[in-house]
Amino acid sequence: MTTLTNTPLAPLLDRLFTEADASMAALRARAAQMPADERIAMMSTKTGYRALYTAMKDMPLAVSRETGALLYMLARTMDARSIVEFGTSFGISTLHLAAALRDNGGGRVITSEFEASKVKRAHANIAAGGLSDLIEIREGDALETLARDLPEQIDLVLLDGAKGLYPEILALLEPKLRPGALVLADNADWSQEYLARVRSPAEGYLSVPFADDVELSMRIG
Repeated sequence: MTTLTNTPLAPLLDRLFTEADASMAALRARAAQMPADERIAMMSTKTGYRALYTAMKDMPLAVSRETGALLYMLARTMDARSIVEFGTSFGISTLHLAAALRDNGGGRVITSEFEASKVKRAHANIAAGGLSDLIEIREGDALETLARDLPEQIDLVLLDGAKGLYPEILALLEPKLRPGALVLADNADWSQEYLARVRSPAEGYLSVPFADDVELSMRIG
C-alpha cells in the first residue's frame, strides 16, 4: 500500500474528485455556450486572470484522476524531494505530490494560490490527508510568491494556474530546474506561447503532449 492508496488519503481524494467532477461538468456546459474566440481570450489572458479565477473561487478546478496518478508516479520514479506547484486551488494535485514525497522519504511541495478562500480549503484538505508537514502554501500572486526563496534545486514542477502566465512562471523557476527536471503543464493548449517554448530544443527542453490536456517536458539544458 502507498500513501496515495491508503487511508486517510484515498477516501479523501475520492470525495474531492467526485465534487470536482460535478463542478467541472457545469463549468464546461457554461463555457460551451461562449463564442470560441471569447473563450480563448478569457482562458489565455495575462492581465485579467485575477478577475477570472476570483469568479471561479468556489470551483475546485482540479487535475483529472489520471493526471493526479501521473503526478504521483512521476515524483516517485524520479525520487523527487523538491516540487513547485503553480495553482493550489483546493489542494487535490498538491495531495498527490505530497503523497509521493512521503513515500520517497520526505521533501517539500511549495505551492502558490492567490484566492484566500481556496487557501483555507486547501489547508483543511491537506490536514485531513495528514500531509501538512510536507507542504508550504504561499498565498498571493505567483508572479511574486514564486519569485523568491526557492530551493536550490527543483525536481518537478506542476503548472495548473492561470494559463496565460505559464511562460512567466516557467521563467521564474527555470534557473532552479536541475537537469532532468520534469515540468507538467495542465491544459497547456491554452498557452501557445508556452508550448512553443518547451517544444523547442533550442530552449533546453524535450517535450511531448500527454493524454488530451497535459504537456510533459524535461529540462535537458
